[in-house]
Amino acid sequence: MIPEIGLAALWLAAALAVLQLLGGVLGARREGMELAAVARPAAVLQALLCTVAFLCLLYVFAVTDLSVKLVADNSHSMKPWIFKVSGAWGNHEGSMLLWITVMAMAGGLIAFVERRLPERTMLATLSAQAFVGLGFYAFLLLSSNPFQRLSPAPPEGNGLNPLLQDIGLAFHPPTLYVGYVGLSVAFSFAVGALLTRSVTPDFARVMRPWVLAAWIFLTLGITAGSYWAYYELGWGGWWFWDPVENASLMPWLAATALLHSVSVLAARDALRTWTIMLGVVAFSMSMIGTFLVRSGILTSVHAFAVDPERGSFILALLVLYIGGALVIFALRAATIAEGERFAVTSREGALVVNNIALSAILGIVLVGTLYPLLTEAFDIRVSVGPPYFNPVSAIFLVPMLLVLMVGPLLRWREDGFARIRWQVIALFAVTLGVLLGVWLVADIHLLPLIGLALAVGVGIASLLPLAGRSLRRTPLATWGMVVAHFGVAVALFGMASDSAFQQERLVAASVGDAVEVGPWQGRLDTVYPVAGPNWTAIQANLHLAYEGGAERRAAPQSRNFWAPVMETSEVALLTRWNGQLYVAVGNQAQDGRWQLRLWWKPFVTFIWYGGVLIALGGALSLVGRVTTDLRRRRRPEDDVDEAYPA
Repeated sequence: MIPEIGLAALWLAAALAVLQLLGGVLGARREGMELAAVARPAAVLQALLCTVAFLCLLYVFAVTDLSVKLVADNSHSMKPWIFKVSGAWGNHEGSMLLWITVMAMAGGLIAFVERRLPERTMLATLSAQAFVGLGFYAFLLLSSNPFQRLSPAPPEGNGLNPLLQDIGLAFHPPTLYVGYVGLSVAFSFAVGALLTRSVTPDFARVMRPWVLAAWIFLTLGITAGSYWAYYELGWGGWWFWDPVENASLMPWLAATALLHSVSVLAARDALRTWTIMLGVVAFSMSMIGTFLVRSGILTSVHAFAVDPERGSFILALLVLYIGGALVIFALRAATIAEGERFAVTSREGALVVNNIALSAILGIVLVGTLYPLLTEAFDIRVSVGPPYFNPVSAIFLVPMLLVLMVGPLLRWREDGFARIRWQVIALFAVTLGVLLGVWLVADIHLLPLIGLALAVGVGIASLLPLAGRSLRRTPLATWGMVVAHFGVAVALFGMASDSAFQQERLVAASVGDAVEVGPWQGRLDTVYPVAGPNWTAIQANLHLAYEGGAERRAAPQSRNFWAPVMETSEVALLTRWNGQLYVAVGNQAQDGRWQLRLWWKPFVTFIWYGGVLIALGGALSLVGRVTTDLRRRRRPEDDVDEAYPA
């Protein structure tokens, strides 16, 4: 009965999306104001029904209802409870239901609380949101029904991919989906503003929290996914330029550019066309990522669907949404007023330069991701990896970071370098000094060397906006900018340090043999079998010490799951303030020795500390901007945007 309730709720939500679309379209055209009155209630009720549908899916997974095909295909009665629940979105149909649920909840929240925009613009936005949602409802109900029954029910389920049976994967996909859906809301706002010709600072202030929230969740999702791949796959790396990793990076790059543009539009009434264009591009990247993951053209632990018919459906949606938005943009872009002018040497100018750099990096990643797929269509297999992505992206990343150091020091509208020349000279001198100092004492490659120097420069520069201020009276949005930019420096330092200084040892050891890597020395003590709830494993126990200090235990495992059958590596991590020791155990050789792989990775944890700081900075900015907007509602005459004080 529960699956039927969920399916009925999903069909009713789709019907309400049709009603919301009609009400929004007719209301925006001033031809059906009676029907327009139902657009907002339809959006709210649709959100409630989608929530009911998703709760029903969670229930059938929690109780392992094997009469539901999705549960039988992706769960098992012996799985730990947390992985039963997270299995609800660890598959194609469930993840799409989560997607449309979050989208419906966002639309319902907009309809319920937002009253700042002109009603025609809000109705056009709600109709655009309903139009996007209808495509996903059709996708779920016609080709990916999550509540399809099996008769008779099998005695046991197939289980979830063991690589996904990890606590990190319980949180990584939902955060990414919230980010993707937040960009769909930004897309709807952009389309609504284009249709009603209302690209104004007020529109940007309404759109800005959604863009910022999406960016925060994308940042957290990418950070969590990077750490999961690092410790779960057993390869010792934190980013592989996998096409599905790139599918999450591309929307983040576009969202970062959009975030800065919409903030400038809200605060200074500039970059109007940039903001609309980036709103379309950001959601386009989300749709391209969805297509890559669900079309069956990729083979990846991240990829869900392998059905070409579903891929064709997603491709049709991509063409419809993005093609339609680009047509609207082409027809209406000329009607967007230019907005306020600004000089090249101004904070707006610096943001434009960085937006161009971000767009260029986005193009590089997009080409590198799609090119192998294109050549494979002609039976030519090529591999595009770090030798392409790292140096080509650096061509634009390095200038962008240099501008990031200077941009926050500039004034709005117009400024001159003479006012900040000593700060700029000092920053560049420190950066150059670090570069030369590291080059003289360490033999490392060029890109990590530049990364270390820029990390120091960006870190110092990020704190300069606080100079001369009362820290207690500094607006939260300014704190957010400082923390986020400092997080960029921290993450960059971790990336460069890991690339420059990591040490790796592959050894074959018997019990009692000594092992060492970098400053760590120890021994292999024991190797014995262990059992878990749905797996067995060989566990190696090692005791290792850092530079002769106290010994610490590392217990890597080689696991064998039986539902489904798969072998995985569970690495051991020994974390210090200055890095991590990474230990993986392999198979036993014919001579009885065990394969061990050890990495010493200096400051690698700073990568994820930096990601969390970036998201924290976004959260501080979000709180600051929301409170500023609330204060502006109470005092409309107060036109100061504390997110960007002069």
